[in-house]
Amino acid sequence: MIDKQIVRVKVTGEFACFTRPDLKVERMTYPCMTPSAARGILDSILWKPEFQWYVRKIWVLKPIKFYTIKRNEIKSKQGSTPIIIEDKRVQRNSIVLKDVAYIIEASIYQKEFSDKNRPGKYVGINAGKEGMFPRRVKKGQCWRRPYLGVREFSAEFMEPDGTEQPIQDTIPIGGMLFDIFYDENGKPQPVFFYDVAVNNGILNCEVPENDKIMASSHKCSPINSEISVIIYDFNQQEEREALI
Repeated sequence: MIDKQIVRVKVTGEFACFTRPDLKVERMTYPCMTPSAARGILDSILWKPEFQWYVRKIWVLKPIKFYTIKRNEIKSKQGSTPIIIEDKRVQRNSIVLKDVAYIIEASIYQKEFSDKNRPGKYVGINAGKEGMFPRRVKKGQCWRRPYLGVREFSAEFMEPDGTEQPIQDTIPIGGMLFDIFYDENGKPQPVFFYDVAVNNGILNCEVPENDKIMASSHKCSPINSEISVIIYDFNQQEEREALI
């Protein structure tokens, strides 16, 4: 079930690289943020196991500017054994975006709503109190540092001031990676959507592929694992802040 309340967050950055899967060695970016990147930013600000983020729209606020850079990378994936970077280093070109700004519109998705786990607790206003997400955006709080496609390109996030307008351009993209779907065994499957275009500066993400991603299965860590304990303590702190 998708909640009707919509949250908006503005993200900006000096550079961004939303890598096309077919051009990932010498990286080339999509001209617009992908839905999976938008969801990752929202999860970085507020992640809870009780819900998922349903990305509705992505506003492109600044004209598209491509920029070529050369970076030191490694030519093989790191496995279970350490690697000597000096032996694996290679310089590669990347075509990235420069000076970007977006507004992400999203809602909460839950399998079922309940009084104990209402969406308004996270995104709405309850008895004059803001939900966790808008409160964290105002304070600049995040679970981990959000980034624009690759970790080197960190993102600044803030509340929209209401004066932002999307660019009045239509940008055909063609096929785009929407997100990664995980089946009940945890096997990843890339999900694409096709004939995609940014129309008048807005990428519409309310498509059937989004509904499939909401049914994705994400295996949880054991309840007594170190990660689960950290997440539990973090969630308890959030709950206490909500009562202040």
